Amino acid sequence: MTRTATDALLALVQSYFSDHLRRVRGASEHTVRAYRDTLRMFFVFLADRLGRSVADLRLNDVRADAVLAFLHHIESKRGNRAVTRNCRLAAIRGFTEHVLRHDITRAEQYGRILAIPTKRAVSRLVTYLEPEDVRAVIAAVDGHTTTSCRDRALLLLLYNTGARVSEALALRPRDLHLERPRQVRLYGKGGKERICPLWNETATALRTVVGNAGPDDTIFRSARSGQLTRDGAAYIVEKYVQRAAESSPALRRRRVTPHVLRHSCAVALLQAGVDVTVIRDYLGHASVATTSRYITTNLQMKREVLKAFWARSGLEHRSTPRWRPSSKLLAFLASL
Repeated sequence: MTRTATDALLALVQSYFSDHLRRVRGASEHTVRAYRDTLRMFFVFLADRLGRSVADLRLNDVRADAVLAFLHHIESKRGNRAVTRNCRLAAIRGFTEHVLRHDITRAEQYGRILAIPTKRAVSRLVTYLEPEDVRAVIAAVDGHTTTSCRDRALLLLLYNTGARVSEALALRPRDLHLERPRQVRLYGKGGKERICPLWNETATALRTVVGNAGPDDTIFRSARSGQLTRDGAAYIVEKYVQRAAESSPALRRRRVTPHVLRHSCAVALLQAGVDVTVIRDYLGHASVATTSRYITTNLQMKREVLKAFWARSGLEHRSTPRWRPSSKLLAFLASL
């Protein structure tokens, strides 16, 4: 095995992450980490399958049969579901497309990988909270300490804007305009920007947080003055959900994450009659198909549609009088 063959694979992995994912696609750090973990798992599996070290793998080893064996492994041995399997396949496909652009001599080999189909997966209903439940969670934040002010501002921002947790945690003072028109500039996937209006209550809560941040600091800080992490944000949400559950028992059975607040924002907008294309732009979705799944999960909207359909159909509800036995019938039965 030549050193050049092994170096070629390493060079393409490096260029895929440094140049293609980050610069060309503008992928988020979350996407980069997910793709990194998939390729690391695949290369370790491939090396074990071939009886070599990862350092000795070559481009010629990246074949469709190996990818299929890896996908079978993560389902049968690791217990991954079809959704996770498809995500792993998407990461390998992305890398394969990059390799194909730089190594056309193995086009047939890479084409077989790209032809591997995704597996049909059961789509789960979106989890969300009704507005009254979100109000209860936000109301559970009490006190005026630095921590409670930060927590209240974070919860309001996530629900008000439907921001992804990564977008919220990356905010800096320059991204906020807290005077009229109150708004925030969010930086989403692929480097896309969008501006969302802010409620007066959200702007007021953010003012208390911005005052504690430097001009280049992120506004949501941890107790140790570092940037608040995704795990930290998840802990904050769960903390106040548990508090709110004391007065709202329905919350006790719910697993609520920062992303559930994003879903809750989307459903509330739908319930308010906002057009789905406007919600797509509000949330920063690339496709309206992604936004449309909230319609599927919202039972209240389905009830309203059914009610409107019944009224439109022209069928009137006629109440049938309840049958009651006459006194003569009872007298006859008694005489038997």
